[in-house]
Amino acid sequence: MSSTSGRPAPAYARFGREFQRRLVTDAPGGPRIMKFATVINFQKALMPAYLGALLWIYRDTEAGSSTAAWIYLALHGSYGLVWYLKDKAFPDPAWQVRITALGALNSIVAVLGWYWLFGWLLIAGHGGDYPLDDRAWFALAIALSTLGMVIMMAADVQKWATLRIQRGLITTGMFRYVRHPNYSGEMMIYLGFALLVWHWIPFAVLAWVWLGLFTPNMLAKEARVSRYAAWAAYKARTKWVVPFVL
Repeated sequence: MSSTSGRPAPAYARFGREFQRRLVTDAPGGPRIMKFATVINFQKALMPAYLGALLWIYRDTEAGSSTAAWIYLALHGSYGLVWYLKDKAFPDPAWQVRITALGALNSIVAVLGWYWLFGWLLIAGHGGDYPLDDRAWFALAIALSTLGMVIMMAADVQKWATLRIQRGLITTGMFRYVRHPNYSGEMMIYLGFALLVWHWIPFAVLAWVWLGLFTPNMLAKEARVSRYAAWAAYKARTKWVVPFVL
């Protein structure tokens, strides 16, 4: 696949990537004692036990014994295990960098730790009243999260397998209609969680993650792969994260 020098990333993407680098991967504070993946996997894999503990603590309350709480345990808990298994079977090189203790702490405080708040808000009874019948709302949240897990897994596995054979622009399979299907899946997963909680905090967290982390990463990636000759045609016929829409 022929390539050129590519184009520079937009200023917003460069700022966002530099912020992430300073916050986590290059945070000062001593030796690089662990992989970034270890921190992420800890947060993800511990989610079922954490949510189960919340259900036990609030077992005598209406919210803690609700159908929504148990659905949330099934969805977010299983997602944590799915992510852990994915990382062990198909590790993403981006998460294999080693970071300092401060970098690990920053990643928890700035992003990962906020995801633990979602379950507590719901199970402790701080969620709001759903705008639709509970059954319809549950179906929507479950469908979004489940489909998102499949899309995220399929895209990451395709990328992992393809790049092991040949480096280059991936334009088929999960990447046929959107340029960042792995991010599409992640956004669907957490949107389903936020709908189940139905509180403003999860949506604020997602806005920060999607605009402050995901968007700079996607823009930076597009700048890198723009060096390939097929990029212009591929970009013209695809969308960012939602087929035919965005």
